[in-house]
Amino acid sequence: MSSNEDLKDTNTEARFEFKKKERSSFQAEKGLTEETIRVISEDKGEPEWMLKRRLRALEHFQEMPMPTDWPGQPDLSEVDVDQIIPYIRPDVETRESVDDWTDLPDDIKDTFDKLGIPEAEKNALSGVGAQYESEVVYQNMQEQWEEKGVIFCNMDEAVQEHEELVREHFMTKCVPPSDNKFAALHGAIWSGGSFVYVPEDTTVEMPVQAYFRMNSEGMGQFEHTLIIAEENSEVHYIEGCSAPKYSAFNLHSGGVEVFVGEDAHVQYSTVQNWSKNTYNLNTKRALVEGDGRMEWISGSMGSKATMLYPSTVLKGRGASDNHITIAFAGEGQNIDTGAKVYHNAPETKSTIESKSISKDGGRTNYRGLVHIADGASDSSTAVECDALMFDNESTSDTMPYMEINESKVDVAHEATVGKIGDEDIFYLQSRGLDDDDAKQMIVSGFIEPLTEELPIEYAVELNRLVELEMEGSLG
Repeated sequence: MSSNEDLKDTNTEARFEFKKKERSSFQAEKGLTEETIRVISEDKGEPEWMLKRRLRALEHFQEMPMPTDWPGQPDLSEVDVDQIIPYIRPDVETRESVDDWTDLPDDIKDTFDKLGIPEAEKNALSGVGAQYESEVVYQNMQEQWEEKGVIFCNMDEAVQEHEELVREHFMTKCVPPSDNKFAALHGAIWSGGSFVYVPEDTTVEMPVQAYFRMNSEGMGQFEHTLIIAEENSEVHYIEGCSAPKYSAFNLHSGGVEVFVGEDAHVQYSTVQNWSKNTYNLNTKRALVEGDGRMEWISGSMGSKATMLYPSTVLKGRGASDNHITIAFAGEGQNIDTGAKVYHNAPETKSTIESKSISKDGGRTNYRGLVHIADGASDSSTAVECDALMFDNESTSDTMPYMEINESKVDVAHEATVGKIGDEDIFYLQSRGLDDDDAKQMIVSGFIEPLTEELPIEYAVELNRLVELEMEGSLG
């Protein structure tokens, strides 16, 4: 059956909830020790400097306490790294990711066929990477972009083939392992992920995509994404994530570092649909030079608990940042998301738009920080937080925090919290819709600021995932 036919016969719920038999060629022992890190680094054939960075990150992780004192934060007491399998190498014939879809083992190929990856590549993308468990198994970039000097490969390959660039940028200036406990965890046992390099004066006109799939129970996935956009360049990177439902908890702790050069533009879009036993704890940050522009588009749902706060440091005059986030929490879920922006130069601009939906006792929270440094004159920021609740058992909180150390700035914040109105439902029912369809239409309109920023294939998928969450049928 072709990929296109397969998608027609597979509904959205089945596409994410199926499981494959666990099969690996190498699997690390549970837990996090120096020996485990040395084994992982040796298995990858890494240079000595990367091993030293891993061991330094391990020291930070061991010294830092678990975050427990944030008001209203998700309960992380179940997160026991000693019970997590940190590294699983898929059972493929070659250690290198293939660039021909037909060369993948049938079970792995079938996994990504069901998720629609090959079809998306044909229709809308300039490059695709697919990670299964701890390593990227497929990577491809259209020749027209390779000829212009664009690099899109997996991070393990980048360490070997683009060592100078990686050594300069990997967890040094953007996300050091000392940033927080989970950044340190990531720095110690990262594996896989994407490396994107766009040369000066180059516009990649079609998005590049990476998809990360956890298939095994009780594992952790720690992919690292490093994007470098040189002066006056432009690229749109899309990331998708999913995991099937298991009885044991899984942990996702990815790391993202984005370097935006002068007059460059990077858009980073992610739609994350983890299972309801996954803890999603990521660290993502961008550094933006003068007149550069960074955009974060994030959709998060499905996990038991999420703590996700993409941050941007506006370093150069005229740099700008835009965050759009949607979070959906159902029964037993605590989705804690937000954004952080640091205005460290004059005439910088930022906007944050947060949309959250909660039902069946779920909790959503916006937790954000805007910092405007002394001397960042003529800067401006606007924060808007909107929450929609389905019932009296669900909750939604807003925790904005602003540090303004410069007087000549524009600062705005607004927040709204409400339930789906009976009058709105009645109006739509009078136009022929039933109760469920009316609620879905209201929610679709509520999240439109996010979906309109995504390519049509992803916007349709996100709307369908939200519909499934509303039906309580996923996870």
